[in-house]
Amino acid sequence: MPVPSQPLEKLGFLTIGSFDGAHPRAGHETTLRVIELGERLGFDSAWVRHRHLQYGISSPVAVLAAASQRTSRIELGTAVIPLGWENPLRLAEDLATVDVLSGGRLNPGVSVGPPMHWDDVKGALYPDTAELEDFSYARVARLLALVGGEPASSFAGREGVVEEWSDRVQPHAAGLRDRLWYGGGSLGSARWAGAHGMNFLTSSVVKAEDGAEPDFAAIQRAQIQAFRAAHPLGDAARVSQGLVVIPTDSATPAQREKYAAYVAQRLPRTTAPQGPARMLFTADLIGTAEQIAEQLHAHTGFREVREVAFALPFSFADEDYEQILTDIAGRLGPALGWRPRT
Repeated sequence: MPVPSQPLEKLGFLTIGSFDGAHPRAGHETTLRVIELGERLGFDSAWVRHRHLQYGISSPVAVLAAASQRTSRIELGTAVIPLGWENPLRLAEDLATVDVLSGGRLNPGVSVGPPMHWDDVKGALYPDTAELEDFSYARVARLLALVGGEPASSFAGREGVVEEWSDRVQPHAAGLRDRLWYGGGSLGSARWAGAHGMNFLTSSVVKAEDGAEPDFAAIQRAQIQAFRAAHPLGDAARVSQGLVVIPTDSATPAQREKYAAYVAQRLPRTTAPQGPARMLFTADLIGTAEQIAEQLHAHTGFREVREVAFALPFSFADEDYEQILTDIAGRLGPALGWRPRT
């Protein structure tokens, strides 16, 4: 098995947090238990997806507020919050509040662009301002400024007997601005995130831009390099890779069969760029920890990163997630040079 040039420094995982629409509490409790398990296994971070009008987590900030009170060490992230659904000022307040509650463990990941199914939801989301909303990077810039403590109001001071007003977001969470991530899959987003001093989240999908060969690893590598070239910290700038990995070392025969069927079902979408945006998916990695580690060491995108947030598959059972997380922490992580936190 190839030896990496440097050991993996941070190991995290990402969960969609799915639930039964008729009984939503059980699914949310499962998500919290998965995060608690991740902390016990020594993972550095746990991340939740953001799913509006679906049977997945619609309010990751609220879920992570709960998780912050059931854990003490593991970092908590969002991958990602689509800012088209958010008011940056209100979101800045929520993020700062959860960061304070967690003791400075929050890692918010965000992205921009119009909400999915925009024509179907704009009447409910922005009934009076849909045509005026700006879904560009300017929305991220507003969030960065507000989280960083720049003025949000022209008024500050005492009013009346007891009311004390601040001109910036309260609570102010020192250090949170440095833990904001941009989830991107294009060269433009990589360069923008780098130039604005953010961290960069990559995933299992990239944009095969005009002229680019459909080589996922090469495209991802180029985006990471473009991000660091634009970032003030250069090669020290943080990047996290989020591929789907399914180690099978301790899986039962029935689990291995289910996992293989899941991967095979998703494989056709990886053969060519999809849709007008030419989005390119990479295949899920399945096999023993040694086999997956060998594939990752050969992956030119993985060789550019020092931390990962491996994505858990959708719609698996609790015992499947326990097996996968246990194998990632106990077998795959060490095969990549990582050591669990205690």
